[in-house]
Amino acid sequence: MKRVDIRFHPAQFLAFSFAAAILIGTILLWLPFSTKSGHISFADAFFTSTSAVCVTGLIVQDTATYFTPLGQTIIMILFQLGGLGIMTFSTLILMVAGKKISIQERLIVQENFHHSTPKNFKSLIKYIFIYAVVIEACGTLALFLCWQDTFTDGRALFNSVFHSISAFCNAGFSVFSDSFVSFNHDIRVNVIVMLLIILGGLGFLVLHEINKNLSGRLRKKKRALSLHSKLILVITPVLIGGSGALFMAIEWGNSLRTLSLKDKILTSLFQVVTARTAGFNTMDLGALGLASVFLMIVLMFIGASSGSTGGGVKTSTVGVILAFLRSSMRARDSISLFYRSLPRELTIKAFTVVTLAIVVITVSSFCLVLAHPEAALEEILFEAFSAFGTVGLSLGLTPRLGLIGKLVIILTMYIGRIGPLTFLYAFSRQRSIGKYEYVEESVMIG
Repeated sequence: MKRVDIRFHPAQFLAFSFAAAILIGTILLWLPFSTKSGHISFADAFFTSTSAVCVTGLIVQDTATYFTPLGQTIIMILFQLGGLGIMTFSTLILMVAGKKISIQERLIVQENFHHSTPKNFKSLIKYIFIYAVVIEACGTLALFLCWQDTFTDGRALFNSVFHSISAFCNAGFSVFSDSFVSFNHDIRVNVIVMLLIILGGLGFLVLHEINKNLSGRLRKKKRALSLHSKLILVITPVLIGGSGALFMAIEWGNSLRTLSLKDKILTSLFQVVTARTAGFNTMDLGALGLASVFLMIVLMFIGASSGSTGGGVKTSTVGVILAFLRSSMRARDSISLFYRSLPRELTIKAFTVVTLAIVVITVSSFCLVLAHPEAALEEILFEAFSAFGTVGLSLGLTPRLGLIGKLVIILTMYIGRIGPLTFLYAFSRQRSIGKYEYVEESVMIG
C-alpha cells in the first residue's frame, strides 16, 4: 500500500492550532458549568471562545454576570493561550517533556515572535514565558494592592490576575460589566493597565532587547538595539502621545467637558492606548464624536507591534510604508531607516499586509451591512475594524448581532489574529505548477 506523505506549511499549522483551540474552548464554554444559567447557545459559546483565543474582547454575553467563576477562568486560559500562541505553549510542553522540536514547530514560533532566526531556539521560548510571567505577576500584585480594600481578598486576587493577563495579552476581557469606567478617576489602576497593554504590545523581541540593553549598561557594556526595536520604540510613543493629544483636543468640549485636567489627560491616554488592540474603556464610547471614532478606527487598524500579543497591521508595517513613501518623495531608489537599507521584499510584504487587511475589513463591513441594515455605518465600520485589529471595543453593535453577523465577526477576528498573510498562505496553493513568465507590458498608475 502506497504511503501518502502529507506535509503542512507552517502557516497551516498555525491556522489549524488556533482553530482547534477555538473549538475546544467553544465546547468547554457550552457546557452547563460555565454559565450561571447552565445554558448558552452554541453560537454565543463559539463567538466568546473565538474572541478569547483571538485576544479580541468583543462579547455577546456579559463576562461578569453571565459566566461562572469557572467559565471566567476558562476564558482567561483561552486568551492567555491566544496571546502567547498555541504553538508556543505546545513547544514549551515538548521541551519540558524532553521531546525533540521539529523544524516546522521552530518556524511557526519564530514567525510569530522573532523576525530572524535566533541563535538559541530554546532561549527564545524561555524568555517569552519569563517576560510574560514576570510582567503579569507584577501587574497582578500592583492591581491587588489597588483593590484589596475594595473587594474581599479572594475576589481582589482573582480580579487582579484576570485583568493583568487580559491587559498584557491585549485581550480586553473584563469581569467588570462596565470595563474600567468605575475606575476612570483612579490614576493607579489606569497607569497599571496602560503599562501592561503597552508592554504586551511592544513584542517579546523588543522587551528582550530592552532588558539586554539595560543590563548591559549596568555592566558598562553597550548593546545596540536592532532596527526592528528602534522602529517600534520610536513609533509607539509618538503614536500614543500624538493620538492622545489629538483625542483630548477633539473631545475637550464634548465627552471630556465635565472632567478635571488630570482626568482629561488620563482618560484620553487610556482610550488611545486601549484602542490599539486592548479593548478596555473608561468612558462611554457612545458619547464620542465622529472625529474621535475615526481616530480610534485608525489606531485599531495600525494595532500593536509585530511579535506581540496584539493585532492590527502592526506598527512596524506602517513604519516600513512611511519609509518607502519618504524615499519616493526624495526620489531615492533605496529605502532606509536609521542608516540601514531595507530590502524591497519587505516593502512588498508591508503593502500586501495592508492591502489584504483593507480587503478583509471591506468584505466584513459589507456583509455586516447586509446582515444589519438597521445599524449605523459608523457602528459597522467600528465593529469590523475592532474585530480585525483584535481590539474588542464596540459602539453597541456586538450584543445586537444576529447569527450571520456573529459568523462574520468570528471569521474577521480569526483572520485578524493569525494575520492576513498567514491566512492566505494557509489556504492557498503552496507550490506553483510549472515555471514560466508572460511577456512584460506596462499599465498607467495614478
